[in-house]
Amino acid sequence: MTLKQLRSFVAAARLGSFTAAAASMDVAQASVSELIRKVEDEEGVALFVRGARRLLLTSAGSTLLPFAERALAAVDEGAHALRALRSLQGGVVTFGLLRNAAFYVLSDLVQHFHVNHPNVRVRLVGLNSVEVAEEVAAGTVEAGLVVLPVEDAALKVTPLLRDEVLYVSGDPARAARPVTVADLAQARLVLYDAHYGWRDPTRRQLAERSQLAGVRIEPWVEVEHVEPALELVARGVGDTVVSRAVAKSPSFPAGLHTVGFEEPMYDTIALVHRQGTELSPAAREMARLARRMLLRRQG
Repeated sequence: MTLKQLRSFVAAARLGSFTAAAASMDVAQASVSELIRKVEDEEGVALFVRGARRLLLTSAGSTLLPFAERALAAVDEGAHALRALRSLQGGVVTFGLLRNAAFYVLSDLVQHFHVNHPNVRVRLVGLNSVEVAEEVAAGTVEAGLVVLPVEDAALKVTPLLRDEVLYVSGDPARAARPVTVADLAQARLVLYDAHYGWRDPTRRQLAERSQLAGVRIEPWVEVEHVEPALELVARGVGDTVVSRAVAKSPSFPAGLHTVGFEEPMYDTIALVHRQGTELSPAAREMARLARRMLLRRQG
């Protein structure tokens, strides 16, 4: 059974005549009659008793009617949902954020989005950049912000902002001059993103530099988030590395000292989405807002 056949059947059942059904659908009466006759022929049952004044449903017609109504309602709701997405009046947008998004004022992203699009539901995936990139490549997240480098064979990558990576210590002597990779290899490091380890983009940069220098960097302590890492540094357990955005944040512990690398190192924040795919209007708007907020911060 086609949608046209179901629409003709439901209209005729509700209005009691092929003529009225045809008028409501803006088609010829013969078209409605023919569509319903084909259903009856295909199924081998009569759907209506043709009375003198009004069509009456047969037992088969009464059985079919609620299923036909539910099927048409589902199709109409689906079409409405798609129209809502096109006009940013409904649906859900899924967007990925780098782990330390809050330090780049991206915690305000949803608020800014909802000011103009209050009927669109938002799902922010705040994972490590490694997993955001994987989710975007797999198609389970439409787009996202990551720190480079990530595996990007399936991704379109648009760099947006570069933020310097700094060495952090509670001992001012260890932050008195720019640090080298050799200094890192000798330090007791407290590193975060323990789950992703050396897959984490910032750690990948450190690993590449240490390999070129012929030294090995091993963390003394590993935790998941930057906040407990900084707390441990403040207690004298070891030293760490953070982006300048973290070091300038109000939550950065007092009494810690920062210094850059002898060869400056940067976290590059980029927008990623799948190659060859077009973003939904909601995801495109979310990406536009995120980009604007990051560039405004950089300026």
